[in-house]
Amino acid sequence: MKILTLNTGSSSLKYRLSEPDRGSILADGLIERIGATDSSISHEAQGKQTTKSLPVADHRQAFDLMVSHLTAPEGGVIRSLSEIAAVGHRVVHGGDRFFDSVEISDEVLRTIHEFEDLAPLHNPINLLGIAIARQRLPGIPHVAVFDTAFHQTMPRTAYLYAIPLELYDKHRIRRYGFHGTSHRYVSSRAARILRRPLAKLRIITCHLGNGCSITAVKDGKSIDTSMGFTPLEGLVMGTRSGDIDPSVVFFLVSKRGYDLETVEEILNRRSGILGISGISNDMKTVIEASREGDERAELALEIFAYRVKKYIGAYTAILGGLDCLVFTAGIGERSPDMRRLICSGLEDLGIAIDPRLNGKCIATEMVISKRDSRVKVVVVPTDEEQVIASETYRVVSGMGGRSQ
Repeated sequence: MKILTLNTGSSSLKYRLSEPDRGSILADGLIERIGATDSSISHEAQGKQTTKSLPVADHRQAFDLMVSHLTAPEGGVIRSLSEIAAVGHRVVHGGDRFFDSVEISDEVLRTIHEFEDLAPLHNPINLLGIAIARQRLPGIPHVAVFDTAFHQTMPRTAYLYAIPLELYDKHRIRRYGFHGTSHRYVSSRAARILRRPLAKLRIITCHLGNGCSITAVKDGKSIDTSMGFTPLEGLVMGTRSGDIDPSVVFFLVSKRGYDLETVEEILNRRSGILGISGISNDMKTVIEASREGDERAELALEIFAYRVKKYIGAYTAILGGLDCLVFTAGIGERSPDMRRLICSGLEDLGIAIDPRLNGKCIATEMVISKRDSRVKVVVVPTDEEQVIASETYRVVSGMGGRSQ
């Protein structure tokens, strides 16, 4: 069964064509900077990778570009779109209505639309990707795989805010969590690497990229996570502030004359690593500036690591101990410096990384802790596309239970 997975971003389209029932990947691709003059596509199939720069005006043109690569006379992996049996879509916010992946219907689309206010940067563009794909690939199942679904196992003590309970009952204001597909994949993969049952492990997964979140996983289930009602809560991120005193918003609006739109822009797009460093939201760039003596860049790195450490300590407490710490996503997989900063000083929690192993681990699946480290520290490159494909296959084939 050939399944197409789509991860539609505001200026990108990530795709994969695979056969999850056979465990094979036919093609992988990423179209970036959609709408800009320097758009590009990276496409890999049959062991060959190609990268091209060309203008891509919008997501419809990006979809057509993807199809042209998948069906190319030379190097293509299918003759026509009719070979595709189903399409899996990443959807960021499913609120508290979707506890699992579902086949997309008009009713499901209406419900996803209801949560646009909770993920304004993501859900509308996810819906656009679904609309384009359903138009081009009608008559086959389309499945929504939700970032929030994995976190629906959080207890009420973790997901409720200490605000009047009627605000949850009436407006569903609560903590939802995100990056669930990634946290689910890497926790399951870490258990396999350690050759231990996932159902008997206490794991903290650190998804550190431009967006960052950390999750406490007990017995294979999310029991707490750092992102909340929206992806703004939690860790310091590339351009997002993470946790702040909510009164900062009231102060800026009522005392300093900012409007709400400007404050939202500041917290979501001008804060985090970018806001502190004043240089960039790219961790590699900020690390290089820090090495050259830039004090604001160094401060940004210290604050970033400090916030992750706080959450590791807190989640170790609620898990009742820790067996495994996992790093994933762009920073987690590719920055030995940041992993070192985060783990430094956590020896009393049983976390001790091997400097040599950590230093040589770049986007590779590897245990980087010392042999005698009580907590195993593992780097696991995330693969959300695999989860989306597996979930899509499970839904359309009528298999019960979540795939791993």
